[in-house]
Amino acid sequence: MSVKGFKAGIELHQQLDTETKLFCDCSTNKSEEFPENIKRRLRAVAGETGEVDASAEHEFEKEMEFVYKYNPKTTCLVELDSEPPHELNEEALNVTLEVTKLMHAEPVDEIEVMRKTVIDGSCVSGFQRTALIATNGFIETSEGKVGIDTIQLEEDAATTLEKKKGTKIFRLDRLGIPLIELATAPDIKNPEHLKETAERIGAFFRATGKARRGIGTIRQDVNISIPEGARIEIKGAQELEALPKLARKEVKRQERLLEVKKELENIPKPDPEIVDVTEMFEDSDCNFLKSAEAVFACKLPGLDGMLGEELYEDHRVGTELSDYAKTAGVDGLIHSDEEVSEYGVKELPGLREKLKASEDDAIIFVGDKKTRARKGMQRAVDRVKKLFEGVPEETRKALEDNGTQYLRPLSGSTRLYPETDVPPIVITEKDFEEIKEPEKPEEVKERLRDLGINDELVKKLAGSQKLFLFNRIQEETNADPKTIATVLTETLVSLRRNGYEVKNINEAQFIELFKTYSKGMIARESIEPVLKAATKKNKTLREIVAEKAEEQLTEEEVFEKVNEIIKANKEILGKDRPFPKIMGEVMQELKGKADGELISKVVRERIKEWKQKKTE
Repeated sequence: MSVKGFKAGIELHQQLDTETKLFCDCSTNKSEEFPENIKRRLRAVAGETGEVDASAEHEFEKEMEFVYKYNPKTTCLVELDSEPPHELNEEALNVTLEVTKLMHAEPVDEIEVMRKTVIDGSCVSGFQRTALIATNGFIETSEGKVGIDTIQLEEDAATTLEKKKGTKIFRLDRLGIPLIELATAPDIKNPEHLKETAERIGAFFRATGKARRGIGTIRQDVNISIPEGARIEIKGAQELEALPKLARKEVKRQERLLEVKKELENIPKPDPEIVDVTEMFEDSDCNFLKSAEAVFACKLPGLDGMLGEELYEDHRVGTELSDYAKTAGVDGLIHSDEEVSEYGVKELPGLREKLKASEDDAIIFVGDKKTRARKGMQRAVDRVKKLFEGVPEETRKALEDNGTQYLRPLSGSTRLYPETDVPPIVITEKDFEEIKEPEKPEEVKERLRDLGINDELVKKLAGSQKLFLFNRIQEETNADPKTIATVLTETLVSLRRNGYEVKNINEAQFIELFKTYSKGMIARESIEPVLKAATKKNKTLREIVAEKAEEQLTEEEVFEKVNEIIKANKEILGKDRPFPKIMGEVMQELKGKADGELISKVVRERIKEWKQKKTE
């Protein structure tokens, strides 16, 4: 898909695999239990410019209470905002500087930690600590260079556990984990290019060996605009493969909103009056309106039929209004262009009469607690007015169907102010020079191929977390590189799928195992059984290897065993291609007791000898 004038930039948020959090010594491991909890209410405050950020004010108006569940093993007084932050995590800073080198970016002279106002509940303190590390970088792509505007190091936010009316519940084990936030320039040219750019940057993150893997460890925010449209920030895109679909739907939404604007050119921009119609629903068949503390409605002159207009599949103009209303805490909005009888609403004719609405007018109404319902209706009315302007700038949330939902107004620089509890960090040219630049993904693949590893294994290993373990094993042992690669990718995956807890085997054990193998103490075929036994933790790896080593046969013993098996299977020798059949019989009996290559060599020699004897 090519869209004339399409512009996009992307922000990637990558968790770093450090032992401790960014501003304290808490573990970055996940917690299984959360025995403690605290409650907070947060409010919007002025930033460094003296102004309150629009998105923060928007969140404050929701009047939410936040509950934080935590485990003292992964959360301390720093996360609870009861103790000043400790020094910035040096390991996390060095990894961010490695990324800076890979991106050809320029580090700042002095790192100043800032507070960024965040009052959606994801930060106990009401702000997130963030530090600008570098600017003015770039990466090469198939569509040319994509600029890297900023590289920042910040603390990750808390994870939402549950959302109820007026309350959000969070877990705090993720809060404070080091996170790289990288923002590109708006140089992305089409939806497919968006995916390529994200994929390439993700590969650079993984090249450091410190990028966490798994669901939620990397998140993407996308900024998209088209000619005559507006910059839309889409938060929380999780899946790489979904990025082009997400972009296409947003383009379609903006294009249709521009068409809606044209369709409304001959209709005066309304200033709808919000009317309390609670009494009309006291005996309603619609239970949620009947039980609402208040119901508000208003007419939208000349907009009959417009709210049912589809912007993209299953997303209509009315959906836009409803999404705005929901940010006030209401469950949604009902409008006259939908089948209101599905909700048990029979009052629409009466509403038209009360509001003095003609057949050309649309009706919208909301029921909830009085303050929430009025606020929800006002936000829906604000969105109606924006229909006459085209595409409003805003922040939206990525949905599972690759559509989006309105979240809040765009954030600005007004939400930043200095963090006075963390001293500035000076980065000299010498400091930056001493940071080792990681291998680029292309360099890794070329090195692996040079080691004789086939393309299929190269592809699996180059993008794997096991690459750095492979490097260590290769450096510290004389084991065959292809064998190491096969075990770390294919064998471990197979064991994991079959229920073996391979996470119980640490790096030191892998290195010890391959040292033993490279010295010929165990056969290649013994590696998998050793790993299976090692996952059970009832014996040390050294004990398991020693047992396997005792089972190993000498070359003479292999010769005798092969001879016995051939004698017992003489009829096979007279048939075509006897080797595979004899080899299968031998491997079934000797697997794990001798190296496969040695067994193959002996079998071939013995078959050759038997054939020569038969000829003579």
